[in-house]
Amino acid sequence: MTEFELIARYFARPVHERQGVGDDCALIDAGERTLAITTDLLAEGVHFFRDVDPASLGHKALAVNLSDLAAAGARPRCFLLALSLPPPRADPAWLEAFSGALFELAGREGCELVGGDTTRAAAVGAADGPVTVCITAIGEVERATLRGRSGARAGDDLWVSGELGDAALALAHARGEVRLGPQQARDCERRLLWPQPRVGLGLALRGLASAAIDISDGLVGDLGQVLERSGVGADVQVPQVPRSEALRAVERTLQLRCLLAGGDDYELLFTASPSHREAIFAAAQHSGIGITRIGSLTKESGLRLLGESGIDATLRGFDHFAGTCQGPPSFDPTRRT
Repeated sequence: MTEFELIARYFARPVHERQGVGDDCALIDAGERTLAITTDLLAEGVHFFRDVDPASLGHKALAVNLSDLAAAGARPRCFLLALSLPPPRADPAWLEAFSGALFELAGREGCELVGGDTTRAAAVGAADGPVTVCITAIGEVERATLRGRSGARAGDDLWVSGELGDAALALAHARGEVRLGPQQARDCERRLLWPQPRVGLGLALRGLASAAIDISDGLVGDLGQVLERSGVGADVQVPQVPRSEALRAVERTLQLRCLLAGGDDYELLFTASPSHREAIFAAAQHSGIGITRIGSLTKESGLRLLGESGIDATLRGFDHFAGTCQGPPSFDPTRRT
C-alpha cells in the first residue's frame, strides 16, 4: 500500500470546506477570509540524521510548511510547533540553535509562533529517543485566486521554479554513492538542509497559475498528483528540466533519478494557460526566482518523459509506505558513510 493509497482508504472523507485531504493545504472559509492550513512532520531516522545541525532542523521544519502555503498562493500568518525531544538534546545550545533558525525564517516570512506542545521523546526509564518535529502553518488566501492540485487543464504550460535534484544528490554523496568536490558537496547539502520556500513566487502567481504543488517527493511523483486530481496528462521535455552543473556532471542514470524522482527540492511546480506566459515571467522576475517551462498538459492521460532515451519507466517519487523508491534510495541513516 502506498502513502497516498493509505490516506485515500482510511482518512479521506467528504468535507464541507473548499479543499480538504489530498492537497498541499486545507482551505477553510472563516468569515471574510479563507484560511490555508497545512502540517508537516519531520522524524529522526526518516527525514534527518541523528547528528543533524539543530539550526538546519529548525529552519527546515518551518520551511517545508511554508512551501505548502506557497503552492496554495497563501500569505503566511502563524504556526504551531509540537516538539518531541529526548533529554540529552534538551540542552540550551541545541535549543538555541534550533529556535534561532526557526524564528529567523519565521520573521523573514511574517509568520508568528502562536502555540504548540512539547513532550519527552524517551519512554519512561529510557535515557534517549528520537527527535520529532511537527509544525502546523496557517496562511490567508484571496478567494478570487484559490488554487490547488485540481485546476490544471489540457493545453496548459507546465513550469518549475529553481533547479531540481541537488538535495537528492547531497544524500547520494552522504551515502557514498557519488563523490562530489568540496564546494559542490556544500552547495548540494545546503539545498537538502536549508530549503528556501518560494512564498514570494507563490503570491506573485495568484490569478495566473491554474494548479500548483511544491516538489517534496520528486518531480514525477508530485506531477502525478496534479495529473490525477485534474484528469489530464503531461508531456515533459526532460532536457529542459533545470539542474545544476554539479548534477549535470554525474553519471546519467543517477542524474536522471535525482532530477526526476529525488525529492526534497521544495520548488514550485505549476500549470498555467499559454496566454499568461509574459505575465508569469514578470511575476517570477518580481519575486527574484528563476522559472523554466518544461512541458505541457494533454487530454491524453499519463505522463510522458520526452527527449531522453532509456529513462527507467518505473521512476516515481518517494513514498513512505511503498517500501521502495526509484530516486536515490530512501533515507536510511544506517548506510551513511
